[in-house]
Amino acid sequence: MDHDHSTHSTHSTQASGFWRSRYAIGLIVMGAVAAYFLLSEHRAHFFGALPFLLLLACPLMHVFMHGGHGRHGGHGGGHPGADTPASKGAERP
Repeated sequence: MDHDHSTHSTHSTQASGFWRSRYAIGLIVMGAVAAYFLLSEHRAHFFGALPFLLLLACPLMHVFMHGGHGRHGGHGGGHPGADTPASKGAERP
């Protein structure tokens, strides 16, 4: 399989070129100013929502860090020897 990787290298330089342009820097500065004013004017709403954001973080961490349900390898010992060091590297059928 012979692939031409020249198109991939030009694509990555174009993507990094935008983030170093003055338009991207202006966009980031304007976003930071907007975030500052939103946070300063709506501080009470933001801090009131923090407990709910903490509760929302729990299922999100479960999905993204565990990979969802059904792939909890080694939790609860589904088969004998699940927690031994020799079986951790072995593939399961």
